[in-house]
Amino acid sequence: MKTLTLQPPMPKSAAHGRVLVVDDHRQARESVADALRIAGHRVQGVSSAVEALKLIGEESFDVIITDLQMPGMDGLEFIRELERRRYGAQVLMITAHASVASAVEAMKHGALDYLEKPFDSHQLENLVTRALGRGRLIDQGRPLHLPASTTDAVAMIGASTAMQALRARIAQVAPTDETVLITGESGTGKELVARAVHAASRRASAPLVSLNCPVLSAHLMESELFGHERGAFTGADAARSGRFELADHGTILLDEISEIEPVLQAKLLRVLQERQFERVGSSRTISVDVRVLATSNRDLPGMVHQERFRGDLYYRLAVVPLEIPPLRARREDVPLLLEHFLGLAAARQHKEPCLLQASALDLLVNHHWPGNVRELENVATRATVLNLGLPVTADELRPWLIDSDAPRQPLSAEASLPTGLSLEQMEQRLIEATLERFDGHRAKSAEALGIGLRTLSGKLRQYGYAPRAKARSA
Repeated sequence: MKTLTLQPPMPKSAAHGRVLVVDDHRQARESVADALRIAGHRVQGVSSAVEALKLIGEESFDVIITDLQMPGMDGLEFIRELERRRYGAQVLMITAHASVASAVEAMKHGALDYLEKPFDSHQLENLVTRALGRGRLIDQGRPLHLPASTTDAVAMIGASTAMQALRARIAQVAPTDETVLITGESGTGKELVARAVHAASRRASAPLVSLNCPVLSAHLMESELFGHERGAFTGADAARSGRFELADHGTILLDEISEIEPVLQAKLLRVLQERQFERVGSSRTISVDVRVLATSNRDLPGMVHQERFRGDLYYRLAVVPLEIPPLRARREDVPLLLEHFLGLAAARQHKEPCLLQASALDLLVNHHWPGNVRELENVATRATVLNLGLPVTADELRPWLIDSDAPRQPLSAEASLPTGLSLEQMEQRLIEATLERFDGHRAKSAEALGIGLRTLSGKLRQYGYAPRAKARSA
């Protein structure tokens, strides 16, 4: 029986580090510490910034994670003190939604990034991995003009012609200040490519501020983009800066920009043209120096043709287009990506990397991958969790793959996809068929489709589905 041994992408000593967690709330501090210990890091927790400053005078840490709101010296003061002392650790901040502006201020004083509450262990692990990667580049004296994190590098993994071309285009585009439109199917890594563009730009030391467009209503999105003044609407108890202000001198990422309502498209067009806007409830014009990156998994030219997206906005966004190839168009990259994901999953779970039978690898290489890289990551994680030390077989993997040949519940008649449909219509039919297959269970449907639950919910709202219901609203 032939087997394939896939080793981790880096030795454990390189994947893990020493982490200090600073938070006055014991339960929150221990939760973060436990998650990172499970991932293989050595973690120590303290309840105050003063205690942390005393500890770092005695011990060294690779990454420091600090809460923003703490009695006495708060997280922002703590980061400023670390900057003054020129302490070499990478710093991450934990912040509530309302204090994102403070988190961005912290980044100006040396913090690498911030985690916005609530967050999950996967986000936490990815950010710590990124911080460790950046710290090692600095230690090795290498210039920070390439993506510094293992997570960001996922989008760049591959020796295929398509990936070589994408990397070359990023290298051309990144040093400029031009607006970039990143397109590709769900799960291809559009946000990671955007981070790679920012990391390789002259704005890399400034904030990258992102906004997930599908999750907000038009009213909330306007406030998120441009900010608001006190009293501008019910609940506006204080003035607040928008994402464009927070990204001043840096980069703003508009994720899935096709979901922006038409009334906001006109206002966004003005910002792209003039780099000026007004907060909600204010007549004062604010000017910003910001680079705009946008992503979309939709057929924007088709939406322009259908008058569902402004043509002038599309042409402003698509100054420099970057299209990410689907995984099925670069199947030769599957073994490299699989090695990477199996290595990460094994490190998180303190296991040896999985062994795969040669037939199992053949199955994965030849799979259609409708969920793209995200689907492959899910398969690798599941294989690692469920593996008992024996080589994984093709028969074990097959039921986990979307649209595999394994026997399954037949699709309803509504699931058929006749010719003549647009790509968007086919996407909607596929989502509806998947919901039908899983009896309306959204979490299972999202997993089968290889997309996030939030993305699925946003698409269902767009199609007219009632919240958390399978039937259409009246």
